[in-house]
Amino acid sequence: MTVPQPDERFEATYAVEMHCESCVKDIKSCLSSIPNISLGFYVPEKMLAVTGTVAPSVIISKLQECGRDAIMRGSGKPDSAAVSILETFEPVASNDTPVRGLARIVNVGPSKTWFDITLNGVEKPGKYYASIRSSGDLSEGAKSTGGSFYEFPVPIECNSKSDFGNNLYSGQAFLSSPLQIWELVGRTFMVTSSPQHDPGAGAEFCGVIARSAGAWQNDKLVCACSGKTIWEERKDAIKQNITK
Repeated sequence: MTVPQPDERFEATYAVEMHCESCVKDIKSCLSSIPNISLGFYVPEKMLAVTGTVAPSVIISKLQECGRDAIMRGSGKPDSAAVSILETFEPVASNDTPVRGLARIVNVGPSKTWFDITLNGVEKPGKYYASIRSSGDLSEGAKSTGGSFYEFPVPIECNSKSDFGNNLYSGQAFLSSPLQIWELVGRTFMVTSSPQHDPGAGAEFCGVIARSAGAWQNDKLVCACSGKTIWEERKDAIKQNITK
């Protein structure tokens, strides 16, 4: 895995419940083990800004370990971020969700884009392989996404026990590519157990890549569509296995 360099730092913003200076101290202590990050606290807005080279999923996981949840609100500069919700296209039970992962994407330079990939609830442990497909057509699942546009050489190790069910597994990776956001939007992000990145050759999860907010571009507290607060939506997301 490529190690981020100091000039590849980016800012990410998170909604975190905080009320006073004591909350600030607790959050600082919680994140103190993560090197080379700077924190900005906006208590009235309940917002945390983190600048560094760490994967956003690491920040969220660490806060959850300390008993605080967090909602990512944006990352990087305007028009430099994207996201893909990774789903299985195999039949699922009525009490299950097709979501098996999430890829958060942020561009940090002319030839570097980071991919923060989380898999959760996969049936088989082991290595999974990510690629960008040439098309965003999911009408037939991964089979209709076209040829490979870019293949990540480093696999995602998926060997941790999942919190989404018994005998399921999870994993996370922070990978990079030389691609720009404008080259990615509208294509499919695919993860498969096939080392050859072949659709149909193994378990696979995929989703269309869509633009997402940059840091400080999303400060809404209530969704205009559903009328739910961001924390109510967070509960819905957790039920759908969108946890990081």
